[in-house]
Amino acid sequence: MSYENTDNLMTLEGQGLECIRDDRVLFSGLDFVIEAGQTLLLEGRNGSGKTSLLRILCGIRLPEDGAVTWCGEDIFSLGPVYHEHIAYVGHRDGLKLDLTPMENLAMARGLGCPNPDASPEDALQRVDLVGFEDIPTHNLSAGQQRRLALARLLVTRAQLWILDEPFTSLDVHGIELAEELFHEHLFLGGMLAMTSHHAVKLDSARVQRINLSA
Repeated sequence: MSYENTDNLMTLEGQGLECIRDDRVLFSGLDFVIEAGQTLLLEGRNGSGKTSLLRILCGIRLPEDGAVTWCGEDIFSLGPVYHEHIAYVGHRDGLKLDLTPMENLAMARGLGCPNPDASPEDALQRVDLVGFEDIPTHNLSAGQQRRLALARLLVTRAQLWILDEPFTSLDVHGIELAEELFHEHLFLGGMLAMTSHHAVKLDSARVQRINLSA
């Protein structure tokens, strides 16, 4: 799958964003723009607002001020149209533990816009979970469950991946697999908005860093 034929003006933009939690301003007047093939990397100490900002970008939390736009239109006005373009992996894996990996991926395809170039079988192979297709997900290790959560990104056509600490529970091999997926997604014209305590190996020229502790 490639995003090369999508609108050349495909952008995610934050304009004057403000977020308040427990009567404390986490950030204010925040501006950024990312385009196809680019990454927004959020940095900062715990409690600085990284997860809150990602939730705003997902459209599940309103900013106290400012706007987030997708291709120039407010994401809260776009609603489901915007959600077709995004996929989210948070601190929790977002898996149904009583379902099998195959069933979890089939559900992800059903809820999103299916990627015709990546079947559930293909996605499980990419994250080294071949042989675990039909066992209950609760029998997988924490690292395997995390890889399954990342496999969910592959089975839809979402251009914008929003990732909150995506390397959680992954060993060295799992981190390498994840980074390969991110590089391929960006090469095809995808976009990332993410936070990570782990150093991320990405093309620095295509990364916009925002330190919310600054």
